[in-house]
Amino acid sequence: MIDLRSDTVTRPSEGMRRAMYEAPVGDDVFREDPTVNRLEEYVADLLGKEAALYAPSGTMTNQVGIHVNTSRGDEILVHEGAHVYNYEAGAPALLSGVQIRPLPGEGGVIAPETLRDAIRPEDDHFPRARLLCLENTHNAAGGRVYPLEEFTAVAAEARRHGLRVHLDGARLFNAQVATGIPAREWAAHADTVSVCSSKGLGAPVGSLLAGDEETIREARRVRKAFGGGMRQAGVIAAAALYAFENNIERLAEDHERARRLAGGLAAAGYEVEPPETNMVLVRVEDVPGFLRELARREVLATPGRPGYVRFCTHLDVGDEEIERAVERVAGLVSVAGRR
Repeated sequence: MIDLRSDTVTRPSEGMRRAMYEAPVGDDVFREDPTVNRLEEYVADLLGKEAALYAPSGTMTNQVGIHVNTSRGDEILVHEGAHVYNYEAGAPALLSGVQIRPLPGEGGVIAPETLRDAIRPEDDHFPRARLLCLENTHNAAGGRVYPLEEFTAVAAEARRHGLRVHLDGARLFNAQVATGIPAREWAAHADTVSVCSSKGLGAPVGSLLAGDEETIREARRVRKAFGGGMRQAGVIAAAALYAFENNIERLAEDHERARRLAGGLAAAGYEVEPPETNMVLVRVEDVPGFLRELARREVLATPGRPGYVRFCTHLDVGDEEIERAVERVAGLVSVAGRR
């Protein structure tokens, strides 16, 4: 079976497992786990922030980020395809009592004028806009990089209107590797930044929220309230630290394999969106039916946006698996259909 559903399906490498086995641990709720402390310091420095907080998942770090940047009844503005809007179980409303206003934008990018027009005037009838959430790379757009110049512009527009900015950077280091621009360049324009170790970086669990000292101090309290306080978490934090220290630059291999996969499928007759990072979107007529046929050929993928199937490369899929995947998927081109 060739599993191209997501870069979350990876298994820890031998080196990562060794780091987990050897990790010194303590009680993280008491701030006494040396491995967690080292991980938080490392990621804060990587992103150019004062502090960082380790949590079990990217959904939790996003939701803690939303909570510390808003008050109940506020409105947050997001792209209509945003992960925090579509794939986090309604958590902004459930956990923070905020309203989401989705905005359009090609490839996950929100134009400054789109944001400006969406901010409601001060009036007792309207919710107060308090937070802009941006995503880089953008999952629903097929791993598209949010161009730094456009990111900077919309973040500046948000600040002109008194909004704070949260960056869902679950795959921010894919953007770094794809462009050569350090992740901290995007992070500099956000008040809080969420990054995952458990996606392309290959750790089995864990994400971090970074920001200024005061915000992360409050985030620690919110993490506890959301059920994310952990005890001897150094066992898993060691895997995350190993991932950040060793697996960022190797993301280029995933990007190259995504390009090879896309090229092979395009040559077979599929309509393919050229990938910018590690995701390949392929247009098909019947997505559920196509995925079933694909699974029979021992290739796994997931639905992308409507009318598309998404293939995601990762460190557990090598060159040979990509070649076999192209052969197997190419055999289904006649049943893919056209929209």
